[in-house]
This record gives sequence, structure tokens and C-alpha cells, in this order.
Amino acid sequence: MNIIGIGTDIVECLRIARMIERHDELFLNRVYTRHEIQYSSSRKAATQHYAGRWAAKEAVLKALGTGWSRGIKWTDIEVISEVSGKPHCEIHGIGRDVCEEMGITDILISISHCRSHATATAIAVGD
Repeated sequence: MNIIGIGTDIVECLRIARMIERHDELFLNRVYTRHEIQYSSSRKAATQHYAGRWAAKEAVLKALGTGWSRGIKWTDIEVISEVSGKPHCEIHGIGRDVCEEMGITDILISISHCRSHATATAIAVGD
């Protein structure tokens, strides 16, 4: 297994809360998948979970080294929490095509948050 790229991001939870407050479903549906919305909204500290997923998506883009330049959408990057709480990343659409072109077989992620900030790290790996 080779490391192809690494990315990290940090975001203020208040910034995400304000975006949700201002743009509500327009923002949520543009950035998050249906599954991510269901998961985050069901949590006691929903804003922290939304912020953590935002940071994870940004970290994945940095690990890919593409940013938004290749047509990847926010919802192409999906963060799913396993029963144990461990997050993993699924890539869809154009994002999946980009990963295949780059030889990326998996993207490992870690998310952490507190009341004020959320941070995430992503490591893109391949054979």
C-alpha cells in the first residue's frame, strides 16, 4: 500500500451553523448526502457532526490534490460512520473516476470535534 496523498482541514462549527441557519435545505442538500443529513441531524450535537463531515470532505480534496477543479461535487464524497463510530469515506461520481485515474483504492479518514471546531485528516492510498 502506497500513500498517494494526505490532507487535513479544520472548520469552526459556528461557521457551519450559520450556513445551515441562512440557507437551510439548499445548503444541506448541496453539501451533504441524504445519509449524512439523516445521521448528523439525529445527533445531539448536530452542528459538530455536520462540521466534521465538511472538514473531512475538504481533507479528501486536499489528499486528492484536485480541489474542485475536476468537477468533483460535495456529494461525491460521503462520510459514513460505522456502528463502532469509526468514519469511512465512500467516493461517488466524478470523484470515483478521479480516484481510479490516480490509482487510489481507499481513502482513510479521521474526524474530531468539540463545541467550537471540527478537524479531519484524509490519507489517499493505492497499490
